[in-house]
Amino acid sequence: MSSQSQSTQPTPEKSGLVDRVTAWGQRTWEYVSAGVWRDTRSGWKVNVIKTLNLTVRSFFNKDLQTQACSLTYQTMLAIVPALALLFAIGRGFGFQNIIKSQLFHLFPSQQYALEVGLRFIDGALAQASEGVFVGVGIVVLLWTIISLLMSVEDSFNSIWNIREGRSIFRKLTDYTAICIILPILMICSGGLQILVSTTIQKILPAHFISPVTAVLLDVASYVLAWLFFTAAYMLIPNTKVKFTNAFIAGVLAGTAFQVLQWLFASGQLYVSKYNAIYGTFSFLPLMLLWLQFSWLITLTGALICYSSQNFFRFSFEEEIDTVSLDYRRRVALSVLTVIVHRFETKQKPLTVDEISARYEIPPRLTELVADELINTGLVTREYLPDEQSQQPLIPAMGLDNYTIASVLETLRHKGSADFIPQFATHFAEIDKVLAQIDDAIKTTGDTIAIKDISFIPSNIPQQ
Repeated sequence: MSSQSQSTQPTPEKSGLVDRVTAWGQRTWEYVSAGVWRDTRSGWKVNVIKTLNLTVRSFFNKDLQTQACSLTYQTMLAIVPALALLFAIGRGFGFQNIIKSQLFHLFPSQQYALEVGLRFIDGALAQASEGVFVGVGIVVLLWTIISLLMSVEDSFNSIWNIREGRSIFRKLTDYTAICIILPILMICSGGLQILVSTTIQKILPAHFISPVTAVLLDVASYVLAWLFFTAAYMLIPNTKVKFTNAFIAGVLAGTAFQVLQWLFASGQLYVSKYNAIYGTFSFLPLMLLWLQFSWLITLTGALICYSSQNFFRFSFEEEIDTVSLDYRRRVALSVLTVIVHRFETKQKPLTVDEISARYEIPPRLTELVADELINTGLVTREYLPDEQSQQPLIPAMGLDNYTIASVLETLRHKGSADFIPQFATHFAEIDKVLAQIDDAIKTTGDTIAIKDISFIPSNIPQQ
């Protein structure tokens, strides 16, 4: 009996291997989930882990599922006006038959539903062109699409943590241009596929036509999808987006979208099951499902774009959340010293991101102390005409007013105070002690001007 029990127990070698693997897994998880934000290396592996960490965490915090549902509902309301605008422009180019063939190719099992939808579109165009006021119908069509684009911009700005969107004038001009240019690009892409197909048929032998044409058209569709999403991620958010980050997110989102298209078009087995249950009405739940996943892919791509461009802002995140008042005050004094020195020496003022990069201060901490300095009136932002540019920081008053004592007193008295009834009566002795400390700091600090404090300048070339 004892020999059998000993044989079932793990050997020391196996137990040691399991312990090492378990310990390695725990260390890896701790690094990937939290420790990576304390890693100051800038290698591509560390950057990818930070991007994925921020993307996954933000996916749940920003509730992209709810935003995708809202956009799906608005898309259903705008889909007939959007297709009506697309067909109106297509008729002007003589490509309306290409658009119809593409729709029937995408939804091969829903011929009847598409025919009904096309009749709706013809009715919308007739109302827009034959009504009492022709312009009213066109305005209604455009406004339905523009309202959808406004919701898309709000979702993108929410992902980028942008509080203010475009002005109403810019929304009208930009969105109207999108409503006119985008259908032309879609029509041209359909014509491009036909042009490529006919050109290949003239150049290549017959036995090469079918496979080569299919491959080239598939590649062209992927490239067009990549460019479309890249342009959306660069142009829609009300901020400057780097092309590299937008292109990486565009490739991932465009590829996922094409895969979704393929799954949706090739899932005839499931379509037939829906037809057996819902009949011709099966087109609606399938359309809603497709729109839901399409918007989820689009928003996830925007989140990847944001994370890949801004992951560095979340370095030392846990430490910043629990930063002490003393260390925060030291950072605020240091940032103010940089701003005052550059103003005194007539150098170009720096933005928050530039201060963070030059002096290796976590951007989120720099933003916190910069907001604190602005709210207390110690610093202000220099106005720039470009509303998408980050505004540099400059002193808000004469340099002789910046002394250690005055700055510390301003920072300490920031916010509401003296609102607790009878507090001074109960703790009068504490107020006396603090007043003595304040007098001592003021006596010493008034003699030290911020502009006279020396510090080691950054090794980045001054501008």
